[in-house]
Amino acid sequence: MPLDFKALDNGLIVSCQPVKGGAMDKAEIVVGFALAAIDGGAAALRIESAEYVAAVRAATNKPIIGLVKRDLDDTPVRITPWLEDIDALAAAGADVIAYDATQRIRPVATNALIERIHSHGRAAMADCSVISDAEQALAEGADVVGSTLAGYTGPVEPTEPDFALMAAMRKLTPHVVAEGNVRTPAQAQQALASGASMVVVGSAITRPEYVTSWFRSALDETIAKAGA
Repeated sequence: MPLDFKALDNGLIVSCQPVKGGAMDKAEIVVGFALAAIDGGAAALRIESAEYVAAVRAATNKPIIGLVKRDLDDTPVRITPWLEDIDALAAAGADVIAYDATQRIRPVATNALIERIHSHGRAAMADCSVISDAEQALAEGADVVGSTLAGYTGPVEPTEPDFALMAAMRKLTPHVVAEGNVRTPAQAQQALASGASMVVVGSAITRPEYVTSWFRSALDETIAKAGA
């Protein structure tokens, strides 16, 4: 039975996705991050790969949003591009399966992805870049929409959350996930105020490489100004 998203209203979802090939890219560390996040108040988790979903599922019964990331030669779509990915995530224990809902060239049509997700009794989360992605996803039967890919379909990656997109999505559905560049508690608060019903925080909690680089860059900036 698909997850009831009303149970996650105002919830914090922690994305435990280590840097690929990084020091934290191990199942036991991902599980540790997940359990620590739950201890801190996370209502759900977002986990990449069937392997890591299965490892986290064995350690907790908290809701899991599962996804698979692939770098493919014939499409820019990275998040759960194949039907086989959905099958693997469902078998691993994901409650929700996220997919790229952008309107780009893809190996499998979005409506087919949603149909496969629902065939496993799982909820479908549409990772969107613009409001038209969300409109199409909801028309096709997606259960929840997220701002995950806002700005990521262009040449320059964004550094701020897209609060306007969250507000626009809220006019379409009460089930809106704020995701993407939420790095501070103040931004999480603003996401809820903008209309999000759930907030995902990832790198700021579970990617120490990134957080360290933010502090290092800030110090370097101060040093450069002092020497100017």
